[in-house]
Amino acid sequence: MKLNTQLRSSGQVVVVLVIVLVLLGVGYWWLNSTKQEMAKGGKEFANEALQKIVVQHDINFFGSHLSPQARMNFAAVSAQQEFMNEIVQMGAPVGAIDLQGQMEFQSQFFEPHGAFHARINYPARYADFDLSISHPVGRWQIDTIAFVKQSDQLGPGPAPAAPPPPPPAASLPPSSAPPSSAPPAGSAPPGG
Repeated sequence: MKLNTQLRSSGQVVVVLVIVLVLLGVGYWWLNSTKQEMAKGGKEFANEALQKIVVQHDINFFGSHLSPQARMNFAAVSAQQEFMNEIVQMGAPVGAIDLQGQMEFQSQFFEPHGAFHARINYPARYADFDLSISHPVGRWQIDTIAFVKQSDQLGPGPAPAAPPPPPPAASLPPSSAPPSSAPPAGSAPPGG
């Protein structure tokens, strides 16, 4: 009878362990799929922000998706309008815009944020567009944004001219050195 009770209790422990392992597996799968969805959503939001701000010049989208800190940076509506005017002055982009970047997570599965960059070609010059986004609660937001025109960018000055290459040295054997027009060492030049 005692053996039967031990078998039954060990069987129950195994069942409980299997249930716990299944729940942990389902939880991990759910967290991982949620992370992938958030990463995909972040990239889609970054592309949407690029299209709405740079191509369509939608100031309402820009102003309504700023994070609280970014709102402080663009506190006045005139600052938002000035930023948008800088973009509008460049005209319509030429060709497709390739937005590069990636999403990261603060604590493996939570607090997604991303940093993105695009070089935008215009008829006469280019501009760099930088964007960082996050999803703290409920929706994606723009944390930082920069639009730097080619003429405003700091870069290295013109490259220095390369020195001319040295003349090729004649590789003559020492015994067949050409005669020198200089007087031998230790002798005085002929005087007049």
